[in-house]
Amino acid sequence: MIEARGLTKRYGETLAVANLSFDVRPGRVTGFLGPNGAGKSTTMRMMVVLDDPTSGSVTIDGRRYVEQERPLRQIGALLDAKAVHPSRSAYNHLLGLAQTNGIPRRRVTEVLELVGLESKPDAAPAASRSAWASGSASPPRCWEIHPCCSSTNR
Repeated sequence: MIEARGLTKRYGETLAVANLSFDVRPGRVTGFLGPNGAGKSTTMRMMVVLDDPTSGSVTIDGRRYVEQERPLRQIGALLDAKAVHPSRSAYNHLLGLAQTNGIPRRRVTEVLELVGLESKPDAAPAASRSAWASGSASPPRCWEIHPCCSSTNR
């Protein structure tokens, strides 16, 4: 479970997030909705410790993201779909994530099937960005949906 308590983020005089608290329960799809500048990306950046909160805390299963043994297996975030290398295929992008996080190669194909890209594994990520950005899939988080990724099934 993800627990955020009293998250606040200031950039100088600008208040980006003000005293935000929420829980994300396992097995639930959760999204942030709001206009540009509402603090959605800033909140996600604080969740994965790309930005430190001015105050407050975020834990995943009771520990900070950086304290997780294999953080990609606990939480994933695609904060900007344009951040994916423009000429790397969806398969190769996910393969790189899998290889650097101890996730079996076969899981890459399973994730592509999960998000409807199994027929286009060599397609550039631009073809998959719409699925990822629309919220129908956050590629890294898809890893844990299947038991093949558990530490006992490697």
